[in-house]
Amino acid sequence: MPAHHLISPFVVVTTVLMLGALLVASTISNANDDDQPKQLLVRCDDVGMSHTVNMAVRELIASGLPFSTSVMIACPWYLEAVEILKSNPQIGVGIHLTLNSEWQHYKWGPVLGAAKVPSLVDANGHFYASEAEFAAADVDLAEVEMELRAQIERALKAGLRVDYLDYHMLTAVSTPELRAIVERLADEYSFGLSRYFGEASVSIWGANPEDKLSSLLDHVHDAQPGLNLLVIHLGMETPEMSAMVDLNNASDPYRVAVHRQAELDAITSPAFRAAIEGAGIELLTYRNIIKELGLESMSPPADLTSYSSSFDQEN
Repeated sequence: MPAHHLISPFVVVTTVLMLGALLVASTISNANDDDQPKQLLVRCDDVGMSHTVNMAVRELIASGLPFSTSVMIACPWYLEAVEILKSNPQIGVGIHLTLNSEWQHYKWGPVLGAAKVPSLVDANGHFYASEAEFAAADVDLAEVEMELRAQIERALKAGLRVDYLDYHMLTAVSTPELRAIVERLADEYSFGLSRYFGEASVSIWGANPEDKLSSLLDHVHDAQPGLNLLVIHLGMETPEMSAMVDLNNASDPYRVAVHRQAELDAITSPAFRAAIEGAGIELLTYRNIIKELGLESMSPPADLTSYSSSFDQEN
């Protein structure tokens, strides 16, 4: 038999040892995955949007639940939100980067004013009502960056301690070009980015109001070891919120107050706290995560434009 067909005993032994080492490493890795603690970030969006949302966030704070909340700096009630959050420094704070104004009779526009960023507004000087309208407009990316930077600067000048950025209606990260702007701003200001720490993300917004609590408890039950993110939208069934009509929710436009009250009731319920404790889940804020993992640990998720229906490590 030709020499080049012979397999050296040294090669055989080395190969066996290498395969054995890889098997051991894989076993250790899997064990480490299983041994990871279950951690949950609760992210409460839209604070500053309205007085009712601010009051709902105040109620969540009073419950003692650790959470992070994202402020809509472009909205009329942001100053009240700033006052609440400055009085509660234990809450993780994000900027809910805003490029849409989605209600029928309740509107807002750019921090910079419509004249400085004309491509971002409709004929009335308000942000576009939907992501589709925004996408169809001839939006100037330079104006997007100017406006998002202005929202960040307004938050900082108001005295907020900002930990992270996220994205109202996901519009600010709806294209690779927009996402690059957000990532650049986060790097410049040394902010975290929501869903860039490997969080498995869910929302209960799609559940019927009467099913919010059961949906929330299902998510707690399904939580996997590692970092999980729950996005909630709070409010109360007040005259202010009951008057709001969501132009992006044609199937159920008038019940936003009912939906938001149901999310508040679910997240502040004894059943939720009991489920968290029973599952051994640690509640964290983005401030905790950034301190623990560091900004250098961030990496873009595969998909930022949707939430999974359950806690899913692949999200």
